[in-house]
Amino acid sequence: MTSGSYHRPAHQALRSRFPPDIKEEQPLRMIQTCSSSEKDLSPSLVTLMLIIIGTECILGILANGFIAAINTAEWIHNKVLSTSGKILLFLGVSRIVLQSFMMLELTLSSTSPQFYNDDITYHTFRGCFMFLNHCSLWFAAWLSVFYFVKVANFSYPLFLKLKWRISRLMPWLLQLSVFVSLGQSVLFFQNIYTMNCNNLFSLPSFNSTKKKSFSEATVINLVLFLNLGIFIPLIMFILAATLLIISLKRHIFHMKSNATGSRDPSTEAHLGAIRAISYFLILYIFQVLALFLYMSNFFDINSPLNILCKIIMATYPVAHSILLIQDNPGLKRAWKRLQAQVHLYFKK
Repeated sequence: MTSGSYHRPAHQALRSRFPPDIKEEQPLRMIQTCSSSEKDLSPSLVTLMLIIIGTECILGILANGFIAAINTAEWIHNKVLSTSGKILLFLGVSRIVLQSFMMLELTLSSTSPQFYNDDITYHTFRGCFMFLNHCSLWFAAWLSVFYFVKVANFSYPLFLKLKWRISRLMPWLLQLSVFVSLGQSVLFFQNIYTMNCNNLFSLPSFNSTKKKSFSEATVINLVLFLNLGIFIPLIMFILAATLLIISLKRHIFHMKSNATGSRDPSTEAHLGAIRAISYFLILYIFQVLALFLYMSNFFDINSPLNILCKIIMATYPVAHSILLIQDNPGLKRAWKRLQAQVHLYFKK
C-alpha cells in the first residue's frame, strides 16, 4: 500500500499489456505491476503516512473495541441483545478486524514489498480488504435504516409494516450482508479482477482510436460491475438518512408552531440528531468514493490522490464510531462511567 506496492491505473495497464496485433484469448487483469521507473515516495513521506494511518487505526480499534465490549457485556448480562445492539456489535467487530488488517497490510507493504507484491499474497490481501470494507459499509447502512424506521414518523402502510417487522428481519439481513460481501470479494481472492479478452483487440489495426475507446469502455464497465456492492448500501444509507432528516425537520416545525414559551429541549435534541445524521452521511459518502477510487486503481500507487484515499479509508471507521459513542445514549453513559473510573484510578 506504500512505496513497496506497485500497480498502474487499469486503462494504462490494459494498453501496455495487449499490443494491437495480439488477437488470441488472454486474461485481462485490472491490477498490474508497475515498472521500476515509477517514482518512489521519499522515506519522510512514507513515515508520515505510516504515522497518520497507524494512529487512525489504533484509535479506531479502541473506539470500536469499546462499542463491541459494551454490547457484549449487555448481551451477557441480559441474556439478550437489542436489535440496535446487534448491529453495533457486528459493526464494531468488523471494524476492529478491518483496521487491524489495514495496519498489517501497511506494515507488510512497507517492510516486505517483495513478499507483499507476490500474486497470491497481494490478491489475498486485496480480497480480505474488500470483504471487510463491504461488511462495514453494509452494517453502517443497516444501522441507518434501522434508526430511520424506528424514529421516523410516516403513515404509509408499507412503512408501518416495515416498522413492525424490522427487528425480526434485521438478524437475517446482517447475515445476508456478510454472504453478499463474501461473494463480491471472491473475485479478488480468485485473482478475478479479470475478464475474457476474446476478440477485445480484434478490431482493425488501422482504427486505433476506436480500439482505445472500446477497450477503455470495457474496463470501466468491469470496474463498475465489481464495485456494485458498495453502491447498493450507499443508496440505502442516503435514502434512510435523507428521509429521517425530513421526518425530524417536519416534527420540529410542528413543535415550533405549537410552542408557547422558550426553546424546547426536545427541539434541541431533534436538531442535534439532524446534525449527527448529516455528519454520518458526509463521512459515509467520502468513504465509499475513496474505496471505489482506490480499489479501481484510477491513480498511481504513490500519487497524492491515492494516498488521500488511504487516509480517508482509515479515518471513516474511527470518526463514525466516535460520533456513535457521542450520540448513542447507552454508549454515551458507558463512556462517562469509564471516564469517571479512569479519573478515579489515576487520582488514587
